[in-house]
Amino acid sequence: MILAAAYVFARLAQRARQPVVVGEIVAGIVLGPSVLGLFPGGPVDVIFPSEVRPYLQVLSQLGLVLFMFGVGYEFDSSHLRGHGRQVTAVSLSSVLLPFALGAGLFCVLYPWLTAPDTTVDGRLVPALFLGAAMSITAFPVLARIISERGLQKDRIGVMSVACAAIQDFLAWVVLAVVVALAQSTGIRPLARMALVSAVLLLILWYAVRPGLIWLFAPERRWSGSALIHAVLVVGLLLCAWATQALGLHAVFGAFAFGVIAPRSSIDTTAPEVPERIEQASLFLLPVFFMVTGLSVDLGGLGGEGLLILLAVLVVACFGKFVGAAGSARLTGATGRESAALGVLLNARGLTELVILNVGLSLGVLDSRLFTAMVMMAVVTTVMTGPLLDRFHPAARQQPVRSGGAEERSGHDLVSLQDEAS
Repeated sequence: MILAAAYVFARLAQRARQPVVVGEIVAGIVLGPSVLGLFPGGPVDVIFPSEVRPYLQVLSQLGLVLFMFGVGYEFDSSHLRGHGRQVTAVSLSSVLLPFALGAGLFCVLYPWLTAPDTTVDGRLVPALFLGAAMSITAFPVLARIISERGLQKDRIGVMSVACAAIQDFLAWVVLAVVVALAQSTGIRPLARMALVSAVLLLILWYAVRPGLIWLFAPERRWSGSALIHAVLVVGLLLCAWATQALGLHAVFGAFAFGVIAPRSSIDTTAPEVPERIEQASLFLLPVFFMVTGLSVDLGGLGGEGLLILLAVLVVACFGKFVGAAGSARLTGATGRESAALGVLLNARGLTELVILNVGLSLGVLDSRLFTAMVMMAVVTTVMTGPLLDRFHPAARQQPVRSGGAEERSGHDLVSLQDEAS
């Protein structure tokens, strides 16, 4: 049922010229209490009983770490080097302004939040977390939109990719700090966690990466598809387990292992292996969306919840758009270019859901704020395409392609199933 719903809604999203991930997220929400739960007889509990949900949680986490490995593997560090004043200014302002507004919004909403849903004491950690969540841009979804609209060589397309890479790098660093603060019980445990995490990163870069380059070298007689596939999967799972054991989240370890994986060696010896790992995540990520949808209850928002949702949408869109477009305009971009850049960097997509699930597991979000943030991720991603057509007419000249390996971004269930059939 999960796969069927994901396929149907992904198809509908494609027909509406939306990224496939939007349809898959909506499918997860539909299978939860927001839509399916409205029918009599408790169909959500019948289809997804409590004794089954732990297994679904395991599958969703496995799909998530496989996806995060792919994000790290495709992450190009060259985006972080050698950029001019305009890209630097846009990147920093479109992180700092949403971060400040998100942290301030939490302080304003704090009296309305449900205490039993949150387990972190005080306002500092949840405020910092909401600021980090507001600052993120969905790099894979953004790359897909740019590819679909034929903007790979367009000035705004190139700038948006560079800015999104820098923003996500900064946001993930801040998120790691926030998670460490939430998990630690004092200065010493926090310092120990930071020290061990830094040691782990150094080992990955200076020991594991050279070892993988040597192991995967084409001239090694044992090197091949089977060995590389096994080593990569074992390595990403071990790194995910290590960061989870350190008190961080498993996604950090999987992402870090993807970053240090030697792309040149792998692409030379067995370029099909990363695609296989990606394909494995395609069937598991719909389970992640469904598990997320079980925690989203639009009917339970109430009057205050609707105000929270409205406030989240306004702050999220205002912070990203003004931060990006304002800086771009001040550094020499035209009005249309600035608006198009602000629209592109406002897309949240799947990356936002990853961060929100981290926050929900840490107990820094209550159910209503979590629901509002999930809906914000959907709305900001849906609005990107139509607004881009308005502010950047060149984007309309390229038809939206459907199917094919070239447009997969780690979560395209539709194209994989089309190829299989």
